[in-house]
Amino acid sequence: MKKNRILAIEYIRGISMLGVIGIHTGSQYLSNPTSNIHLIAIFEILTRFSVPIFFFISAFGLFYNIDLTEKFSYKNFMTKRFKTVLIPYVVWSFLYIAHYTFLYHDTSLLSIPILIKFLFFGFASYQLYFLVILLWFYALMPVWIYMIRHMSAGRLLMLLLFQLAFDYYSSFIMNPYSIENPVIKALFEYRLNYWVLHYIFIFLFGGYLAIHYNKFEIYMSRHYNSICSFFIASLSSLVIYYYYLIYERSYSLEAAINTAHQLCPAGIFYTIGASLFFFTLFSNTKFPVFVHSILSILGKHSYFAYLFHPFAITYLAMLLTWQGKIMTAPVAILFYFLVTIVSIAAGALFRKIGTFYPIINSLLIGIYPKNK
Repeated sequence: MKKNRILAIEYIRGISMLGVIGIHTGSQYLSNPTSNIHLIAIFEILTRFSVPIFFFISAFGLFYNIDLTEKFSYKNFMTKRFKTVLIPYVVWSFLYIAHYTFLYHDTSLLSIPILIKFLFFGFASYQLYFLVILLWFYALMPVWIYMIRHMSAGRLLMLLLFQLAFDYYSSFIMNPYSIENPVIKALFEYRLNYWVLHYIFIFLFGGYLAIHYNKFEIYMSRHYNSICSFFIASLSSLVIYYYYLIYERSYSLEAAINTAHQLCPAGIFYTIGASLFFFTLFSNTKFPVFVHSILSILGKHSYFAYLFHPFAITYLAMLLTWQGKIMTAPVAILFYFLVTIVSIAAGALFRKIGTFYPIINSLLIGIYPKNK
């Protein structure tokens, strides 16, 4: 029996997409040596929930629609994910590789070893690693089902403690650069691009809340203020950590944002706080109709915009360079909105084209005709 659609999932997807574009706009803004540290905080710190919350809602959607009392068909599950994620991932990877080859007249990426490396680690474009990790989560779905079936609040807490320790070790202590074997060195050096253990807690947290959704609904309605307070506190801790690194530890802006990220302890709690906050906000707050319309548009085109927006960033940045413009704070803000608008408009256009040529939608965003 098909369950009711949860709009909060769609809305969170759209908000997360905006956050990802913010992070990558911030990277462009960092090219200005006099970047405003407060605007960088907005682009690079406030948005740090964006990638891990995608794993949260992905797991929520999976487990919300899975009956754990029935036998799990791994073949059917992976066949569907092959169509919706793997094919778009491969297609977009080759689009970015072809684009790079054409734009820079560099054919070095076209060798078989390089192509394999790029596809395995998600190197074709800086946002594609998310799909690599997501595919690994899908491939290990029987493990997650087993863990969710035996999950309790206490075990979830233990998993959180493991996550804090593992992410801290991986982010700040592990040193793979002394490894001599190039293959093993690469597997450890680029671990952030495919190790699911970096996000195992937030993924299983989403799955756990999905199978206890009725209780979660009650909890959200009863503890709205507490959830908002936790969100504000977790955000504040991450922002304070960012400013501490800059003012007290004399970190550069780039070093600060590469330290105060989603895998540091404050970042992990911020991800949890944001996941609960946005779910609660979109489930228990009455918005005007036009706000729902905007959130719906963002959610509908979030997948395409997520995959496409580096193209928009590349050509808008080239336009700025051609006009001799410096990425000042006002320009960076305008740049962000233009990238967002262009990416969503491109998503709407390709969906429209896909109604006449379904192969477009199936290759780019994994949507297939319902009668097939």
